[in-house]
Amino acid sequence: MIHIENLKKYYGAFPAVDGISFDVARGEILGFLGPNGAGKTTTMKVITGYYPPTGGVVTVDGLDVVENSLETRQMIGYLPESNPLYHDLTVLEYLELIAELRQIPKERRHARIKEMAAITGILDRLGQPISQLSKGYRQRVGLAQAMLHDPKLLILDEPTIGLDPNQIVEIRSLIKEIGREKTVILSTHILPEVQATCDRVVIIHHGKLVADGTPEELQAKFVGQPVVDLEVRGEGADDLDAWRGVRGVEKVERLKNLELEEVHLRLFLSQGTDARAELFHLCVEKGWTLLGLNRQIQSLEDIFHQLTQIDPAREAEEAAA
Repeated sequence: MIHIENLKKYYGAFPAVDGISFDVARGEILGFLGPNGAGKTTTMKVITGYYPPTGGVVTVDGLDVVENSLETRQMIGYLPESNPLYHDLTVLEYLELIAELRQIPKERRHARIKEMAAITGILDRLGQPISQLSKGYRQRVGLAQAMLHDPKLLILDEPTIGLDPNQIVEIRSLIKEIGREKTVILSTHILPEVQATCDRVVIIHHGKLVADGTPEELQAKFVGQPVVDLEVRGEGADDLDAWRGVRGVEKVERLKNLELEEVHLRLFLSQGTDARAELFHLCVEKGWTLLGLNRQIQSLEDIFHQLTQIDPAREAEEAAA
């Protein structure tokens, strides 16, 4: 559906996007991640035709976004982070305006608005002024306008920013429902949302692509230091040196806990080590009661942090430029 090859976008001498390449399959929900200033919004604006690329190729459904700008824009629905709405209009008046701008035939407008209002859950809000809507319902209106012309591709930039937990769950569910029929690019800072919603993840940093794969593939590829959390009861169980003596244990931290009789520990193991059996045997040998032993799995948030940590050398270079 989308093909991006060696995309570059410069602002003066600054490379906002610096040679990224990836594809998005038809019917896929892609999580597009990166810290502030990574180039996510710039990339999305190139795809949507708002910005021309400095170099590289971007195609939507086989059409170049520069050479076939009008055709590709018709295929795309875009919900920007700011979600610009006309607050003095009612929801219906706003969607009628968007339908006119999108050149939806007059005889189809009313039915199309009703259909999108039903899908996004705003059917009972059509007569209400946008200024009176909650943030969650304004986002729903934004989604409705983005889908009004029946695009093949939806690009959503931080669609849940500023929403409360219940609203986030509702919008996440709506995006998954939409993703059954359309290709979706979802840009967000909420990593659990990506893990729950997206089929695949692309991470960029300093304008360059640093990861591409399913959440499970990234977890398998970017394996951090093995970590085990223990919950133990018994005299002397807080002797950190005893735990350090287990083969493969590199570091031991005592975690805070409210139960005075229980000791909560975090053990950092050498790469490739599974010390759970040895830890169990130590407890048996010492007469300690092992209440819990959990091996920590690297989360998508851990991987994101690992791949997008600040590069001091680059920061110094950019400051001097």
